[in-house]
Amino acid sequence: MYQYILFDLDGTLTDPREGITKSVQYALAKMGIEEPDLTSLEHFIGPPLYDEFRRCYEFDDAQAKQAVAAYRERFSVTGWKENLLLDGVPDMLRSLRSAGKTLAIASSKPKVFVEKILNYFDIAPYFAAVSGATLDGSISTKAQVVEQALQLLSVSDKSKAVLVGDRKHDVEGAQSCGIDCVGVTFGFGGFQELQQAGATHIVQNWSQLLHVLDN
Repeated sequence: MYQYILFDLDGTLTDPREGITKSVQYALAKMGIEEPDLTSLEHFIGPPLYDEFRRCYEFDDAQAKQAVAAYRERFSVTGWKENLLLDGVPDMLRSLRSAGKTLAIASSKPKVFVEKILNYFDIAPYFAAVSGATLDGSISTKAQVVEQALQLLSVSDKSKAVLVGDRKHDVEGAQSCGIDCVGVTFGFGGFQELQQAGATHIVQNWSQLLHVLDN
């Protein structure tokens, strides 16, 4: 039975589409690239920004870091609030806490922004620990933030821990740390991506998630 429930943030508990895509658009414009179609930038939701800038635009190290810095110029002021809490999240978190589960956040987003968003939506009290990336890049991958969350919770038996996320990066990060992953199809990855990545369980709604986590 799972005791420690780690949650991804973007696409799992919140819909950050507007804030992230507009901030990426802003960063690309700073780099001389015009991208009018925000939908085409949704692949930036989930993975580390640095990696996506390098993968998609063939930026070198310096360019990718410059793009991330430009992204944060906008996101730190406006983008983090251009966000929606998914329907049913507070009730779901309340149910898990009532069942005695220990909850944490494990997000590739910088911790400073994660904490602002949790407080903005008034769900911070549900979490015993918050693990996020560092602004200096020393902690950036999903595996690193998951491992950090496990350490913050002092998890000794990893079979009792699980990550809930919506992208293949969540599945891969959980696997790297030796824990299970429940993929949610209502985020930005979808069933096929989660299945191909090897998610332990795949669910379509909160009811299914609660059933998996209670067993």
